[in-house]
Amino acid sequence: MEIVFIRHAQGEHTVRPPASLQIPDPALTETGIGQAAKLKETLPLTSADAVIASPTRRTLQTASIWSEDVPCVKIVHPLVGPRMFPLLPPEFALPCDRSLSGETIRREFPHFEHAAHLAEHVWQYGINALPDHSFHALANEFVRWCQSLNKPRLYVVAHDGTIASYRRHISGEALTRTDFQGETGWHIMSI
Repeated sequence: MEIVFIRHAQGEHTVRPPASLQIPDPALTETGIGQAAKLKETLPLTSADAVIASPTRRTLQTASIWSEDVPCVKIVHPLVGPRMFPLLPPEFALPCDRSLSGETIRREFPHFEHAAHLAEHVWQYGINALPDHSFHALANEFVRWCQSLNKPRLYVVAHDGTIASYRRHISGEALTRTDFQGETGWHIMSI
């Protein structure tokens, strides 16, 4: 099967770094809304597809705009939430990379199912600052879960560091920040 990792569209936190990285819960910019809408042409979805999104506003907005009017499976999953790359100590985590609460997601993005097979602490703390050995164990769990969906292709809307971490985990390739996807850029991997 294939996983298509897609970086979210332009968020408010990327407009004027480093100060904008301190914005908690950044939404898409007007440019980002347009980028997400363009995905409808670039990567058209069908009812047979599944879209998995990180539990952040910008990823859920990207996935919502892209999948609007398509009755595909839509799932929010904390194992594709923000992840620092390269990994830094937890005190370097940025406010823009905090996940939304389950209550907020249910209220504002009710068309997304929640990946229910995970412990509450995974939803609460995510994967952003997990040590590599802990991340790799959860990444293996995520890949098995993806395979259990029995879809030939899955689309995952996530973050540049998350995508790089999964690319390194699945393929073993050495990556740096120069390998990050641009806004709504994607990378296809076979698992």
